[in-house]
Amino acid sequence: MSDSNNISIVVPVFNPGETWHDWLEAVGSQSARFFTKVVIDSSSTDGCVGECTEYGFDVIVIPTDDFDHGTTRQLALKYVKESDVVVFLTQDAILSDSDSIRSLVKSFEDERVAIVYGRQLPRRNAAPIEAHARLFNYPDEGHVYGIEDKDLYGLKAAFNSNSFSAYRVSVLKKIGGFKAGIIFGEDMLVAANVLKSGYRVAYCHSACVYHSHDYSLKQEFQRYFDMGVMHEDQYWLLADFGKPTGEGFRFVKSELSYLLKHSPQYIPRAMFGVLMKYLGYRVGRLHKIFPLWIKRRLSMNKRYWFN
Repeated sequence: MSDSNNISIVVPVFNPGETWHDWLEAVGSQSARFFTKVVIDSSSTDGCVGECTEYGFDVIVIPTDDFDHGTTRQLALKYVKESDVVVFLTQDAILSDSDSIRSLVKSFEDERVAIVYGRQLPRRNAAPIEAHARLFNYPDEGHVYGIEDKDLYGLKAAFNSNSFSAYRVSVLKKIGGFKAGIIFGEDMLVAANVLKSGYRVAYCHSACVYHSHDYSLKQEFQRYFDMGVMHEDQYWLLADFGKPTGEGFRFVKSELSYLLKHSPQYIPRAMFGVLMKYLGYRVGRLHKIFPLWIKRRLSMNKRYWFN
């Protein structure tokens, strides 16, 4: 698995914007070599496709309305089927150094590891709340989880990231790959199925990307509404791994401690954010009682409700 010729890289894109050139440059500077490089483009209109081909990517264009987090990633597997490992990135996750991917895939030297996700660092000039979220979820210490760890870590044992992660292709095929028609968390569902199949999920803290978001209060509500919808519709995940409440309390405690030390003026905004997350999640869990037009307004992934 150390042979980097067996690695492919895939990125779904749609009008990636001003950071796209930096993304391509960062991939182009990698010490790892790639068997295949694939862009799944949802019919972008900003001219990014031309730049992709200049950097050696094969570009697969799909209609904008056909994009689906799980379906699109499953489509990509057709183009990397000869690879041992496929790395998935998002268009706004910029590799931090030339060894990021080589460091990431090193985890596959353990034959039990089927998924490895890397560390996400706050983007440059990130606000304190945004920065803390990355420091909490992606600490400076790696780990490897198996199914036996769910009793201690609960849902966190199935944590994964669709922004910077790598998969053992043979195991993805074995478990059926990515599930279609998922509003949120297709990465976590795959990780849960990998664990249930007897494989392991690794977190590699030495493989890094710059990736974070400064969500508004409205966006916090919408994102957690979508999470609640997924947990309600895929309830087996909670039944098998436990509810996420304990991790939420730990996050709030950590956030308050971080802001008290670094930026106490952000504490009121952070507490409103916690409230929006909680309300969004609870409303999402109740989504079946709402008419479709309301769900479209409450959701971040609005396209989901038109499918």
